[in-house]
Amino acid sequence: MPFPANKFITSSFFGLTILVALIAFFLKFKSTQKLFTAEELALYNGTDDSLPILLGILGSVFDVTKGKSHYGSGGGYHHFAGRDASRAFVSGNFSGDGLTDSLRGLSSTEVHSVVGWRDFYFRSYKFVGRLVGRYYDSQGNPTKYLKGVEAKAARGAQLLEKQKIMEAKQPSCNSRWSQDDGGEVWCDNGFPRLVQRPLEIALTGKMSKRCACFNEDQLGQPGLEVYDGCDYLSKRCRV
Repeated sequence: MPFPANKFITSSFFGLTILVALIAFFLKFKSTQKLFTAEELALYNGTDDSLPILLGILGSVFDVTKGKSHYGSGGGYHHFAGRDASRAFVSGNFSGDGLTDSLRGLSSTEVHSVVGWRDFYFRSYKFVGRLVGRYYDSQGNPTKYLKGVEAKAARGAQLLEKQKIMEAKQPSCNSRWSQDDGGEVWCDNGFPRLVQRPLEIALTGKMSKRCACFNEDQLGQPGLEVYDGCDYLSKRCRV
Protein backbone atom coordinates (compact mmCIF):
# COMPACT_ATOMS: atom_id res chain seq x y z
CA MET A 1 0.00 0.00 0.00
CA PRO A 2 1.60 3.29 -1.11
CA PHE A 3 2.41 5.89 1.57
CA PRO A 4 0.08 8.94 1.18
CA ALA A 5 1.97 11.95 -0.18
CA ASN A 6 0.22 14.37 2.21
CA LYS A 7 1.30 12.31 5.24
CA PHE A 8 4.87 12.19 3.94
CA ILE A 9 4.92 15.98 3.53
CA THR A 10 3.39 16.49 6.99
CA SER A 11 5.90 14.10 8.56
CA SER A 12 8.83 15.77 6.81
CA PHE A 13 7.62 19.23 7.82
CA PHE A 14 7.24 18.12 11.44
CA GLY A 15 10.75 16.67 11.46
CA LEU A 16 12.18 19.84 9.93
CA THR A 17 10.38 21.95 12.54
CA ILE A 18 11.93 19.89 15.36
CA LEU A 19 15.38 20.21 13.81
CA VAL A 20 15.06 23.99 13.44
CA ALA A 21 13.86 24.26 17.05
CA LEU A 22 16.82 22.25 18.30
CA ILE A 23 19.29 24.37 16.33
CA ALA A 24 17.66 27.55 17.65
CA PHE A 25 17.85 26.22 21.22
CA PHE A 26 21.52 25.34 20.81
CA LEU A 27 22.37 28.75 19.40
CA LYS A 28 20.44 30.50 22.16
CA PHE A 29 22.17 28.37 24.82
CA LYS A 30 25.58 29.07 23.31
CA SER A 31 24.88 32.80 23.11
CA THR A 32 24.05 32.94 26.83
CA GLN A 33 27.51 31.61 27.70
CA LYS A 34 29.56 34.78 27.97
CA LEU A 35 33.24 34.93 27.07
CA PHE A 36 35.25 36.84 29.67
CA THR A 37 38.65 38.42 29.50
CA ALA A 38 40.76 38.34 32.65
CA GLU A 39 40.16 42.07 33.07
CA GLU A 40 36.38 41.63 32.84
CA LEU A 41 36.35 38.73 35.27
CA ALA A 42 38.32 40.79 37.79
CA LEU A 43 35.37 43.20 38.07
CA TYR A 44 33.27 40.43 39.66
CA ASN A 45 35.51 39.91 42.69
CA GLY A 46 32.87 40.59 45.33
CA THR A 47 33.87 44.17 46.15
CA ASP A 48 30.95 45.71 44.22
CA ASP A 49 27.60 44.77 45.75
CA SER A 50 25.80 45.64 42.50
CA LEU A 51 27.61 42.85 40.63
CA PRO A 52 27.49 39.08 41.03
CA ILE A 53 30.52 37.26 42.38
CA LEU A 54 32.24 35.09 39.78
CA LEU A 55 35.19 32.74 39.84
CA GLY A 56 36.98 30.72 37.21
CA ILE A 57 38.49 27.27 37.34
CA LEU A 58 40.14 25.65 34.32
CA GLY A 59 38.60 28.45 32.25
CA SER A 60 35.00 27.74 33.27
CA VAL A 61 33.31 30.67 35.01
CA PHE A 62 30.70 30.26 37.75
CA ASP A 63 28.36 32.58 39.62
CA VAL A 64 29.08 31.97 43.33
CA THR A 65 27.01 34.87 44.63
CA LYS A 66 24.85 32.52 46.71
CA GLY A 67 28.02 31.75 48.65
CA LYS A 68 28.71 35.43 49.31
CA SER A 69 29.64 34.80 52.93
CA HIS A 70 32.53 32.67 51.66
CA TYR A 71 33.49 34.40 48.40
CA GLY A 72 32.66 38.03 49.23
CA SER A 73 34.98 40.53 50.91
CA GLY A 74 36.32 39.10 54.13
CA GLY A 75 35.22 35.58 53.26
CA GLY A 76 37.55 32.64 53.60
CA TYR A 77 37.50 31.96 49.84
CA HIS A 78 37.56 35.58 48.68
CA HIS A 79 40.94 35.03 47.04
CA PHE A 80 39.22 32.86 44.39
CA ALA A 81 36.73 35.57 43.36
CA GLY A 82 37.23 37.49 40.15
CA ARG A 83 39.98 35.25 38.78
CA ASP A 84 40.96 31.77 37.70
CA ALA A 85 43.22 30.45 40.47
CA SER A 86 43.00 26.79 39.49
CA ARG A 87 46.40 25.91 40.95
CA ALA A 88 45.51 27.19 44.43
CA PHE A 89 42.76 24.57 44.77
CA VAL A 90 45.48 21.99 45.42
CA SER A 91 48.58 24.03 46.28
CA GLY A 92 47.06 25.97 49.17
CA ASN A 93 49.09 29.01 48.08
CA PHE A 94 46.58 31.86 48.13
CA SER A 95 48.88 34.79 47.52
CA GLY A 96 51.06 36.19 44.75
CA ASP A 97 52.16 33.68 42.16
CA GLY A 98 50.06 30.97 43.78
CA LEU A 99 46.85 32.52 42.47
CA THR A 100 47.35 31.35 38.90
CA ASP A 101 45.54 29.14 36.42
CA SER A 102 48.76 27.34 35.46
CA LEU A 103 49.04 23.71 36.54
CA ARG A 104 52.62 23.33 35.35
CA GLY A 105 54.59 20.92 37.53
CA LEU A 106 51.59 19.36 39.28
CA SER A 107 51.27 15.59 39.40
CA SER A 108 48.52 13.79 37.51
CA THR A 109 46.69 13.08 40.78
CA GLU A 110 46.82 16.76 41.72
CA VAL A 111 45.48 17.73 38.28
CA HIS A 112 42.73 15.15 38.79
CA SER A 113 41.86 16.92 42.05
CA VAL A 114 41.58 20.29 40.28
CA VAL A 115 39.22 18.76 37.70
CA GLY A 116 37.23 17.37 40.62
CA TRP A 117 36.86 20.88 42.01
CA ARG A 118 35.64 22.11 38.62
CA ASP A 119 33.04 19.34 38.61
CA PHE A 120 31.97 20.42 42.10
CA TYR A 121 31.26 23.94 40.83
CA PHE A 122 29.29 22.59 37.87
CA ARG A 123 27.12 20.65 40.35
CA SER A 124 26.80 23.39 42.96
CA TYR A 125 26.80 26.74 41.16
CA LYS A 126 25.57 28.32 37.95
CA PHE A 127 27.90 28.09 34.98
CA VAL A 128 27.91 31.50 33.25
CA GLY A 129 30.66 31.39 30.66
CA ARG A 130 34.28 30.83 29.77
CA LEU A 131 37.49 32.73 30.35
CA VAL A 132 39.48 33.48 27.22
CA GLY A 133 43.11 32.57 27.69
CA ARG A 134 44.92 29.40 28.69
CA TYR A 135 41.97 27.02 28.46
CA TYR A 136 39.60 28.61 25.89
CA ASP A 137 40.32 30.56 22.75
CA SER A 138 38.62 33.76 21.62
CA GLN A 139 35.75 31.72 20.15
CA GLY A 140 35.17 29.82 23.37
CA ASN A 141 36.65 26.58 22.05
CA PRO A 142 38.84 24.35 24.26
CA THR A 143 42.57 24.83 23.75
CA LYS A 144 45.21 22.11 23.49
CA TYR A 145 46.21 23.02 27.03
CA LEU A 146 42.76 22.14 28.39
CA LYS A 147 42.73 18.88 26.45
CA GLY A 148 46.13 18.09 27.94
CA VAL A 149 44.83 18.79 31.44
CA GLU A 150 41.85 16.49 30.87
CA ALA A 151 44.13 13.71 29.65
CA LYS A 152 46.50 14.13 32.61
CA ALA A 153 43.55 14.10 35.02
CA ALA A 154 42.37 10.83 33.48
CA ARG A 155 45.80 9.32 34.14
CA GLY A 156 45.56 10.59 37.71
CA ALA A 157 42.21 8.87 38.16
CA GLN A 158 43.75 5.60 36.96
CA LEU A 159 46.66 5.96 39.40
CA LEU A 160 44.33 6.70 42.30
CA GLU A 161 42.35 3.57 41.48
CA LYS A 162 45.62 1.63 41.37
CA GLN A 163 46.54 3.12 44.75
CA LYS A 164 43.18 2.11 46.19
CA ILE A 165 43.66 -1.49 45.06
CA MET A 166 47.23 -1.64 46.34
CA GLU A 167 46.42 -0.13 49.72
CA ALA A 168 43.45 -2.44 50.20
CA LYS A 169 45.94 -5.31 50.29
CA GLN A 170 47.71 -3.78 53.31
CA PRO A 171 45.31 -2.31 55.88
CA SER A 172 45.81 1.26 57.02
CA CYS A 173 46.44 2.23 60.63
CA ASN A 174 43.79 3.66 62.89
CA SER A 175 44.51 7.26 63.78
CA ARG A 176 43.26 10.14 65.88
CA TRP A 177 44.38 13.64 66.72
CA SER A 178 43.44 16.26 69.28
CA GLN A 179 44.84 19.68 70.04
CA ASP A 180 45.58 18.69 73.62
CA ASP A 181 47.10 15.24 73.09
CA GLY A 182 48.47 15.44 69.56
CA GLY A 183 48.31 12.48 67.20
CA GLU A 184 48.36 8.74 67.62
CA VAL A 185 48.30 5.78 65.24
CA TRP A 186 47.64 2.16 66.16
CA CYS A 187 46.88 -1.27 64.75
CA ASP A 188 44.29 -3.70 66.07
CA ASN A 189 46.20 -6.44 64.26
CA GLY A 190 49.84 -5.95 63.45
CA PHE A 191 52.29 -3.10 63.96
CA PRO A 192 52.22 0.46 62.53
CA ARG A 193 54.81 1.37 59.93
CA LEU A 194 55.27 4.30 57.59
CA VAL A 195 55.45 3.10 54.01
CA GLN A 196 56.36 5.11 50.92
CA ARG A 197 53.73 5.37 48.22
CA PRO A 198 54.91 4.68 44.66
CA LEU A 199 56.43 7.82 43.17
CA GLU A 200 53.89 8.00 40.35
CA ILE A 201 51.08 7.98 42.92
CA ALA A 202 52.58 9.97 45.78
CA LEU A 203 51.51 13.56 46.25
CA THR A 204 53.71 16.03 48.11
CA GLY A 205 54.93 16.30 51.68
CA LYS A 206 53.41 13.94 54.26
CA MET A 207 50.95 12.61 51.67
CA SER A 208 53.86 10.73 50.06
CA LYS A 209 53.76 8.21 52.93
CA ARG A 210 50.98 6.40 54.72
CA CYS A 211 50.64 4.37 57.89
CA ALA A 212 49.91 0.68 57.34
CA CYS A 213 49.65 -2.34 59.64
CA PHE A 214 52.09 -5.21 59.14
CA ASN A 215 52.32 -8.61 60.78
CA GLU A 216 55.52 -9.42 62.68
CA ASP A 217 56.76 -11.72 59.94
CA GLN A 218 56.44 -8.83 57.44
CA LEU A 219 58.48 -6.29 59.39
CA GLY A 220 61.71 -7.26 57.66
CA GLN A 221 60.46 -5.95 54.31
CA PRO A 222 62.54 -3.09 52.88
CA GLY A 223 61.09 0.39 52.98
CA LEU A 224 59.15 0.08 56.25
CA GLU A 225 59.82 2.94 58.65
CA VAL A 226 59.31 2.83 62.42
CA TYR A 227 57.80 6.02 63.86
CA ASP A 228 60.29 8.16 65.81
CA GLY A 229 60.18 7.32 69.50
CA CYS A 230 58.09 4.20 68.94
CA ASP A 231 59.22 0.73 70.01
CA TYR A 232 59.84 -1.82 67.25
CA LEU A 233 56.93 -4.04 68.36
CA SER A 234 54.64 -1.36 69.72
CA LYS A 235 51.06 -1.42 68.46
CA ARG A 236 50.59 2.29 69.23
CA CYS A 237 52.77 5.23 68.25
CA ARG A 238 52.63 8.93 69.03
CA VAL A 239 52.98 11.16 65.99
